[in-house]
Amino acid sequence: MAVLGAGLAGLAAARDLMRAGADVVVLEARDRPGGRVEQELLPDGRPVQYGGEVVADWMSAYVGLVEELGLTLEPSYTAIDLPSAWGADEGVSIGEHAPWMDDADRSDLERVEAEFAALSRSVDPDAPWSHPDAARLDSLSVGAWLRSVGARPGVIRLLEHMARSLSVDSIERTSLLAQLRKEAAAGAHGFYDESRWEHLRVAEGSATLALRMADELGERVRLGCVVEAIDISRGCSVRLRGGEQIASEAVVCALPVGPLRDVRVTGVSDARLESLHRQRNALAFKTVVAYPDSFWEVGGATSDGVWASVWIQRDGILSSLTPPDRLGPFLASPDRRTEFLRELAALFGDEALEPILWQERLWGIDPFTKGYVTGWRPGDVMAVGPLHGTHEPPFYVCGSDQWVAGYMEGAVRTGRDAAAAALQRVPASRPG
Repeated sequence: MAVLGAGLAGLAAARDLMRAGADVVVLEARDRPGGRVEQELLPDGRPVQYGGEVVADWMSAYVGLVEELGLTLEPSYTAIDLPSAWGADEGVSIGEHAPWMDDADRSDLERVEAEFAALSRSVDPDAPWSHPDAARLDSLSVGAWLRSVGARPGVIRLLEHMARSLSVDSIERTSLLAQLRKEAAAGAHGFYDESRWEHLRVAEGSATLALRMADELGERVRLGCVVEAIDISRGCSVRLRGGEQIASEAVVCALPVGPLRDVRVTGVSDARLESLHRQRNALAFKTVVAYPDSFWEVGGATSDGVWASVWIQRDGILSSLTPPDRLGPFLASPDRRTEFLRELAALFGDEALEPILWQERLWGIDPFTKGYVTGWRPGDVMAVGPLHGTHEPPFYVCGSDQWVAGYMEGAVRTGRDAAAAALQRVPASRPG
């Protein structure tokens, strides 16, 4: 069997296939495994994460894989007892509440969140299309829905600020049904809560999962293999850049949906290709800075400037996301590093100006990712439809894109599901 992509999804699928006795090859375009999950060690041994970092205890597929690989989960930045910083048009402020919100805004936020949570509980995250009002909910943006329920301007501004801090699209360009589905997957408690979605991390570094799976697979992982075409019409054939053809009994495609649009796929139904090609990602990127130790007196920050959110990755290390609407202006900056650090110093202090490490990962324009977590604009959920995350044997799909909201849980969950589905059709004793 041919597995395309050595991110968490592809590696999880390949590992399960190998362990079941299948003959598997993993084709990875980069010169390393891991996809959007990547890390390095500082000279003092601290792991620095350049990709996905945080998870939650309800993310069962990821948590289960952590246990299988003998790794350790520990509390994330959400357990750090420091106040938040807000960089808003009104200036810098420290505290729990957004500086523009008054008591009436905070009371209205509780009301609106309760309405959202109740509506979210009516959505099946595995089948949002089955909701009796699915088409209307998908046609609405989150912003339009907020106005329809009379949300105060301060509340709408807060939720737009939150969306940017997550580096997804604006609430005006996000499907209400998609957002309801996302929160339904987490238990339908209300709006996004970091303490529910992001309260755990892998002590050894999240990329250690990918590295350990790649070590298990050994020479089955081939690096530098850029897929140009997939043909499922007569058997399965994968053509690589340079012309090499690889035949297999099945193809497990773990390529992100952006790069997949550049691959010529034949022998797969038009409906499936339309569904896959309609999916999109938020065009965001990540910046990481490291210092000798932690000097800050705030636990994290959001900003209306060049970046949208900063959080504590671990001792002396900060992570940041720049959202889609700021990607262009930030890329156009003549000196992104200086611009980034100056804004960071305004909230964390002048010591932020002198990091021992500064790295960025431009996911939005990286040809092998073309994006960050899933982005669902009004109409997208219904257009992608029930084919989302399903298979058309011998063509199987997996990856964070094929789950509710992206995230590392989606990669592991769909990778393992794809392997299980492939094994039901292709006996493991037959080489592929």
